[in-house]
Amino acid sequence: MKGPDGALYLVGRYRNFGDSRTGLGKGERGKELAIFRSEDEGGSFRKILSFSKERLDTTAGKVLSIEASHLLFHDGGVTLYLSTEKDLAYPADVADYHKPGTGVWSIDRMDAPSVEQLMDATVQPFIASADPEHLHVKDPFACVLDGQTYVGYCTHPFTWASSNAAFYLDGNRGANADNRTEAAPAQAARWEDQILNVFPRGPAWDVAMARMTCYAPVPAVGRLAGGPEKILAFYDGAECVRQLDEHPTAVKRPRGYSCEEIGGLAVADASAPLSPARISTRTAEFVSPWGTGCSRYVDVLFTERWAFASWQQSQEDQSQPLVMNRVSIEKVAAILA
Repeated sequence: MKGPDGALYLVGRYRNFGDSRTGLGKGERGKELAIFRSEDEGGSFRKILSFSKERLDTTAGKVLSIEASHLLFHDGGVTLYLSTEKDLAYPADVADYHKPGTGVWSIDRMDAPSVEQLMDATVQPFIASADPEHLHVKDPFACVLDGQTYVGYCTHPFTWASSNAAFYLDGNRGANADNRTEAAPAQAARWEDQILNVFPRGPAWDVAMARMTCYAPVPAVGRLAGGPEKILAFYDGAECVRQLDEHPTAVKRPRGYSCEEIGGLAVADASAPLSPARISTRTAEFVSPWGTGCSRYVDVLFTERWAFASWQQSQEDQSQPLVMNRVSIEKVAAILA
């Protein structure tokens, strides 16, 4: 996200030895939430804030792990949307599905006049569910369109069998020239106001998961100049939750599994942002050339000079670091020509 000071801000979490592919046997997970700042247009980033799991505890429960988060600047300062796994019980009718040592995911928020003042901000519950079909909510991202803040996130059922996309409209406020909004009310969102299953799972490679990670309004350049505003919608998909052996004579292809998702792309008109059309139909759009092929959690930012893209990418040793690419707006215009 670009701040009012012109700097770029990056927010994310560090993981330690915990590994969701093997359960909790390797250690605890989701160690730290951190905010980084770049003052050289993405050439380098410096960590400026750090939040431990204990710092993110709320009245709703103790934090077991940290998941994705998002920064949103507005006229009242900044909002940090964050998701954590809390030490909470499952609803009684599905309690048998609760794995030992795990909890329930939910989304919180922190509001402050500036990024630095988030360090002293209160963590307030924002979106949570007791509905077994959408029990876990996590991975928030935000997009301001025509003065309306759209907070997107993913949901999982009590079985963790799939991922789905959902949205919440966080107030109705006018945006200024910097695409920032007025201060958002710090209050919990009602579950009945959530817009669920916005983007259905696909027919092929993404039949098991389709969770949005980013809405990026595209600059009106190239063939888009003078036309309706378009939004690129990036999402994580997978064909399977559990690994399945391919037939030895079958076509080799990336399937994507839980925690090893691969990337898809959709597009929407700004006038109908909750009706994205799938571009990645038969195959994934983004697959790492290394490791498991995992390529997920895409986030894209367009500024006056650059298009920045960051994502989590599998490496030869199967680690998943955050990587980034930067393309000039002139190059974007040439591509869209």
